Amino acid sequence: MAVSRARGRFSVIWLVCLLVGTLTNVAQASEVSTDGILMGDADSGKAKSQACAACHGADGNSAVGIWPKIAGQSENYLRAQITAFRDGTRSDPSMQPMVSGLSDQDVADLAAYFSGQVVVSGQADPQLVQLGALVYRGGNSETAVPACSGCHLPDGSGNNQAAWPALKGQHPEYVEKQLQAYASGTRATDPASMMREVAQRLSDQEIKAVAQFITGLQ
Repeated sequence: MAVSRARGRFSVIWLVCLLVGTLTNVAQASEVSTDGILMGDADSGKAKSQACAACHGADGNSAVGIWPKIAGQSENYLRAQITAFRDGTRSDPSMQPMVSGLSDQDVADLAAYFSGQVVVSGQADPQLVQLGALVYRGGNSETAVPACSGCHLPDGSGNNQAAWPALKGQHPEYVEKQLQAYASGTRATDPASMMREVAQRLSDQEIKAVAQFITGLQ
């Protein structure tokens, strides 16, 4: 019964990915109005990004593995996560004080700036890349783990319309930390518990491997 429920959840996650992808294409094709959405200004974001640079780098390519690269990140995802840190729905002792005073316009401007930067890919561990590629591209049918590429795309560029993050080039240390946080439930910013469901079914070895594969994606 447990396997049956897991496989059912696996199918639901795939259906959500397909549905959002379809809706994204429809929205782009019909040029949906941005009325009601606060538009960010990249130039203003650059001027406001000095405080971010200490950890994330001036262009969003952080030099330390535990601090995420935010260059080229999905703009909507950046908005959502900065807002979550600011409002306390996502907790991090180093981020909270940095963003607590940001206005919605500040958030939009920072997201516009960093999303326009180019992420620099890392060097993957060749011993783990093969397993990582299998999980990222094909998942694991035995444990009902869907392919990461279903939501984050084969090239790791993410889905801006759905606010699903870009993964390519990300530090493996940071990816591991976040997957472990989802698995333990200490991070719960994922809609419909999608990432928590997936991370709980990944082995520690699979987490390490997919993190290594991601950092080498270009």
